[in-house]
Amino acid sequence: MALSRIWAAFIIVAVTVAVIRMTTTENKGIFTSMVTGKAGDTIKLAKADTTTLDAVSLQKLDSAKLLTVGKKSVIRSADRQLQYFQVQNADGIIETCKSAVNISIGLIGIMALFMGFMSIAERAGGIRLLSRIIWPFFSKLFPDIPKGHPAMGHMMMNFSANLMGLDNAATPFGIKAMQSLQELNGGSERASNAQIMFLCLHASGLTLIPVSIIAARAALKAPNPTDIFVPCMVATFIATMAAMIIVSIKQKINLFQPVILLWIGGLSLLIALLVQFLVRMSSDNVQTFSSLLSNAIILGIFLLIIIGALYKRIDIFDAFIDGARGGFETAVRIIPYLVGMLVAISLLRTSGTFEAIIDAMKSAFAVFGTDTRFVDGLPTALIKPLSGGGARGMMIDTMKAYGVDSFAGRLACVLQGSSDTTFYVIAVYFGAVAVKNTRYAVGAMLLADLVGIIASIVLAYLFFG
Repeated sequence: MALSRIWAAFIIVAVTVAVIRMTTTENKGIFTSMVTGKAGDTIKLAKADTTTLDAVSLQKLDSAKLLTVGKKSVIRSADRQLQYFQVQNADGIIETCKSAVNISIGLIGIMALFMGFMSIAERAGGIRLLSRIIWPFFSKLFPDIPKGHPAMGHMMMNFSANLMGLDNAATPFGIKAMQSLQELNGGSERASNAQIMFLCLHASGLTLIPVSIIAARAALKAPNPTDIFVPCMVATFIATMAAMIIVSIKQKINLFQPVILLWIGGLSLLIALLVQFLVRMSSDNVQTFSSLLSNAIILGIFLLIIIGALYKRIDIFDAFIDGARGGFETAVRIIPYLVGMLVAISLLRTSGTFEAIIDAMKSAFAVFGTDTRFVDGLPTALIKPLSGGGARGMMIDTMKAYGVDSFAGRLACVLQGSSDTTFYVIAVYFGAVAVKNTRYAVGAMLLADLVGIIASIVLAYLFFG
């Protein structure tokens, strides 16, 4: 029910903002942009007389042929007047529907591959073995799951893939975990406690090495692309701990049990040791090491599964085909959920709702006389729960606009690495098991996101302020 209300609110707010903008600004084609527009399209705004620009700006326009004024650009039209325009920053709903289907199609091969190997591991007993290893810890966080249930192993595979930044592997493992948890849920359309705990921990996005962020900074010629590594890791760890605490309070789980404290302490030690190891490396070596480690883990998992299956003497290829078939069916099943969620997000972006929120926040903080530098990095945080690609684009845009080593640019990088795409996760994972009543999952995830945002801002001031 909560997700339904949020989804409806997204659409109502977006359309309302669009109506207001159409009647109060020069952008009369906003409805067209929202429906049939594409990212990168040029949106013509009103023409104006040359007297609207000062002499210095006019000279710059004459020499460069194009001048950026705030969020708009201006050129001289054929009649020598000033033609203002802006570039659309997101696809309209028609293109978004196509994108949602393309995302699902792109998932088919990956889902088929990894769920095929998961099927082999299940028949060979590997998932149950992994479940027994992590049982002491997970049994405290997921008390409703029976001992030795495959869901434990599936969740551990998902968390491990997330930890190493293996996005392509994390999604199939996570969906398989949700399917296992849904079996325990009796096929109900109401999310279980275990499903909510799992998704909230997953959406917090705990990642050891923010490879894509480091690569983006390197591509933009940052002198030290890895300087955001430590604050990114600390921020995502804080967000994960917040998710665990929020859901545990709601589910009345005692986190001060020795086993939980021991596992969390061990993970904290692992992160600290990795930080000590990587901070001594150059940015190129960090990217090489992380890529080598990530790919080695994937190949290592495949090798162990095959060796285990040979030892157990099961029909390996038959098991793979069974699992791969399920991956194909799952990828197709999530298309309606993706279309619905991504369309609502598209409307928010193309209507100018995000711009209005950012402008309002800047004005509000300016009134109180506080440092408003962090507001310039917030668009990444606001888009991240809605769209991973959109947030990545916003991060890069912030670095280009303010400088790759500016406070706003670095903050955007830390915000990008502090959490996962909450609404995308909800649409894909709950959609894969046809759960419609998400209970308090959305609220818990967004609250954990908020903690991650606050932690990112504080860390950015500590490291770069």
